[in-house]
Amino acid sequence: MQKRIIGTIGTGVLLFAQQAKAQTKSSSNLTTQELSGRVNTITTAVPFLMIAPDSKQGGMGEAGAATPADGNSIHWNVAKMAFAEKKGGAAISVTPWLKQLVPDIYLYYVSGYGKISKTQAIGASLRYFSLGNITFTDIVGNTTGQFRPNEFALDLAYSQKLSKTFSAGLAARYIRSNLTGNYTLSNGQATKPGTSVAVDVGLYYQSQKLKINDKKATASLGLVVSNIGQKISYSVKKDFIPMNLRLGGGLKFDIDETNTFGIYADANKLLVPTQPVYQKALDSLGNPTAEDAIDPATGEKIIAAGKNPNVPVAKGILQSFNDAPGGYKEELKEINYSIGFEYWYAKTFAVRAGYFGEAKTKGNRKYFTAGIGLRYNVFGLDMAYLIPITQRNPLQNTLRFTLTFDFDAFKDQNKEAPKPVE
Repeated sequence: MQKRIIGTIGTGVLLFAQQAKAQTKSSSNLTTQELSGRVNTITTAVPFLMIAPDSKQGGMGEAGAATPADGNSIHWNVAKMAFAEKKGGAAISVTPWLKQLVPDIYLYYVSGYGKISKTQAIGASLRYFSLGNITFTDIVGNTTGQFRPNEFALDLAYSQKLSKTFSAGLAARYIRSNLTGNYTLSNGQATKPGTSVAVDVGLYYQSQKLKINDKKATASLGLVVSNIGQKISYSVKKDFIPMNLRLGGGLKFDIDETNTFGIYADANKLLVPTQPVYQKALDSLGNPTAEDAIDPATGEKIIAAGKNPNVPVAKGILQSFNDAPGGYKEELKEINYSIGFEYWYAKTFAVRAGYFGEAKTKGNRKYFTAGIGLRYNVFGLDMAYLIPITQRNPLQNTLRFTLTFDFDAFKDQNKEAPKPVE
């Protein structure tokens, strides 16, 4: 993929964001109803951290806070690892990104866990996002260099059961985003790779001895706050990383000895400030212009509705619950939701489906998902497919694959292997 960059380098990795529409009416005269209905998408740096990395949960509408534990639990809810049925497992996922437009953007995800006791588990994961090749040019179009931007996040995780039904987990994350290769902008400003450190904190509940119509069932609840960490910077300006609150629930029950069905749902909210509405400057006739008004005393833009987004991380998290310019109606629109279904036959073949929904003014991502899963001895294969509803999606018409490994089955296979005759 070849990209031409003239002048400044845009934040091209914000692949989810939609540009807010220009206001034709004076911001100070907008009503709360108008404010809550205007496009005001929340954007962050390193949005690749929010891409569903695996095909299992990806096939269930990206619901994952309370799904059964597996090799990808670190991303969805680190606390689930302690409830894993197996002593260890791993997964490798490959996700083509923007496949319909370019051939060389991929998200790779490698993760795994191991039980170190009946109540404790540890895990690690590596997420790598390759953004293809870009060509740098000067202001007149002469090529000045080439670079392959990339981003990665490395995780170490720990989870422990606090009771028979409840667990907690913690994941530490190192993030590095190299988008420019130390390229110097046309204004002489140098750029650098952005780095940050963050943590995930998760809680998980899984019921014991639950029955529905005399059928064995399992209810689950999950809560995780992810990517709690410092802002990231590529030059001077610092941006929030995608700190996120995920709350989910699930119910799985055995139809009979060979058939199992589960339904799961998640709600997500970014814990970063919402962009306010700035007051517009007035011309000589008193009419609003396209320029934002500046407070002469502070040199800052004058906020007409909402709150100042340039705040420390801790304040930004708390502020994210009540800073939308449109009030509580807009705050509710910042919650996106997922629902997914999973059917297993003989713990060997799975069929999955799901739905993901997001408010029109906050990104307007709405899509159905479908997937299948196969398990054979040591290995397993999951596939997912996305069907957009409202707009084009980077994953549409794309098959995603996850290869899983069952360490318990591998050990059992070695035990069953006949010893050579001497």
